[in-house]
Amino acid sequence: MDRAYWRTVSLVTLWQVSASICYYTVFAATPFFRDEFGLSRFRVGIVVTTLTLGYAVFLLPVGALTDRFGERRTLSLGLVGLAAGMVLVAGAPTYALLLAAVFLLGSVYSTAMPGTNKAVYDSIAPGRQNTAMGIKQVGVTGGSGISALLVTGLAGYFFWEIGFLIAAGVGVVVAAGFYVLYRGAGGGTSSYPDLRGLASNRPYVLLAVSGLFLGAALFTTTGYTVLYVEESIGASVAFGGVVLAIVQLFGSGGRLLGGWLSDHLPGDPQTRIGAILLVQTVASAALFLVVARTSTQTNAGIAFAALGFFVLGFTGVYYSCMATLVPSEQMGSATAGCQLALTSGALFAPPAFGYLADAFDYRASWTLLSGVCLVAAVLVVAVIRSDPPVGETAMAE
Repeated sequence: MDRAYWRTVSLVTLWQVSASICYYTVFAATPFFRDEFGLSRFRVGIVVTTLTLGYAVFLLPVGALTDRFGERRTLSLGLVGLAAGMVLVAGAPTYALLLAAVFLLGSVYSTAMPGTNKAVYDSIAPGRQNTAMGIKQVGVTGGSGISALLVTGLAGYFFWEIGFLIAAGVGVVVAAGFYVLYRGAGGGTSSYPDLRGLASNRPYVLLAVSGLFLGAALFTTTGYTVLYVEESIGASVAFGGVVLAIVQLFGSGGRLLGGWLSDHLPGDPQTRIGAILLVQTVASAALFLVVARTSTQTNAGIAFAALGFFVLGFTGVYYSCMATLVPSEQMGSATAGCQLALTSGALFAPPAFGYLADAFDYRASWTLLSGVCLVAAVLVVAVIRSDPPVGETAMAE
């Protein structure tokens, strides 16, 4: 059992690391896009929005396909597509073609959450699923942290595109290895999932709506950390990349601890996991106000580390909470719906953040994200207080 458990967790986490390196290079490269194409802060936000728009458009159909055909095929093909997208972004000669390339990159990253979540809940026994989810979600922050160091670190020695090309090569190798070695229990189903049933599941819908606001906070933080540290704190782009990597590192710690607590705290799963998510959300709201008032490199590093622990640490708990609300045969589509909500927050928040920074200052922008988290907290409370769903859920204890 332990060997099979660690085989599945290791392969899925390695896939997630590789995919996230590809996807999050765009966030780390925002200063280079700004210099290369002469972009304002607002137009930098449009790049992030276009990336996440591609992600959002394809999440639901890819989630349904994952339930229908299984995660092995969708994850393997998805990582190959991400590698191709990286090459196109690195070679984009104009701003318009850059937007087209990042849209493609985002669209194939839509395979990530439906496929990896389905792998965890189909292949791992109850009682260990939340810890596995936390480990798997570290792949997101770990990959993002690696991308930050890869892009900003190598740019000073070579050229900024080299990080994209290296990530593409790694993606192809991992995709091949995953396809050959993955032996998870998750397969396809004989029919497409009941999306109407998900829409009528009140606590699930409330959780998804909270994800709209949580995603706004998460993606905007990763998209503007490097720029903020460079422009407002007065540090170098390389130091900004280190801060972003620290944010991801502490976010990984938050995901691991959140997953462990979700498995080991007593009480009803919907209540205990929802309460962990609530703490993460409220703490994020407070720490955005702290970040807005940092003025030195040391203070910025400390404040962003604490912020990363909570605002990047919530996603594993978010999906664990979702698993207490939906049946296992709908994990792909349910994940797609929640991830669509998270991603949709990134469609409006980064441009709004950039506009406030251009029109006023960064303090106004970070305060906006604090308010967004407070709205999410109210919705999470509603999820905790909702009646539990009827029937067996993916997190059967």
